[in-house]
Amino acid sequence: MCCFDDCCCCGGCYDAFCDRCCPCISYDTRETIFGCCICFLVLAAVVLFVVLLAAYGFIRHVEVAVEAASLTRFALVTSPATAFAYNLSLTLTVRNRNWAMSIKNTEPLEADYSFDGQRFDRVKLAGEGEVHPAGKTRVYHLDSGADGAYVALGNAGVAEFGKENATGLFQVEVALAGEVRYQAHVTKCKLAATCPLKLQLAPPGTTAVVFQKVKCKLAKPDKNC
Repeated sequence: MCCFDDCCCCGGCYDAFCDRCCPCISYDTRETIFGCCICFLVLAAVVLFVVLLAAYGFIRHVEVAVEAASLTRFALVTSPATAFAYNLSLTLTVRNRNWAMSIKNTEPLEADYSFDGQRFDRVKLAGEGEVHPAGKTRVYHLDSGADGAYVALGNAGVAEFGKENATGLFQVEVALAGEVRYQAHVTKCKLAATCPLKLQLAPPGTTAVVFQKVKCKLAKPDKNC
């Protein structure tokens, strides 16, 4: 710092003794700017925290729905054991409602088919380790069938089948089961949903039956899920 003949060379820094010729910012102004910068940084940190908390702190559970379903065969075989000869087609959707968090399967995602509370088949939708991206909807097209899918109906179940077979309208439940981990979370969460369907039997060659979309009911989540 140097001053000559009431003028100065400030080198970019303010000096109280030569403020008449020094183009630098005053001390009070610099303090004000510094305070504003601190406030801005604190505000930015708070906003970032709130955004991260909203993105990863709270889990929004998936939405599951059956968009379409077709039952073209559903017959009961009673010998040597009760079993179904059936053909069932489904379009099932799973939507990740989180806008930032992806979902990773820690167990395979499967769907069980049941009649009168008794499971008669199981199909795999997705394998362990598969990732469901944030905000995306996965669509699963399932075509299942068997000539002898064992089912433990019992007398009451056989009677219920006879009752529904008389109308051609069958109540079949699809139950989703799996285990997932949400991004940035350590806890593994069970994924379970039930989809009660009323399916009109429509054998090949008959008029297609209009299916109304069914929203599936999610099971109560575990703690921390």
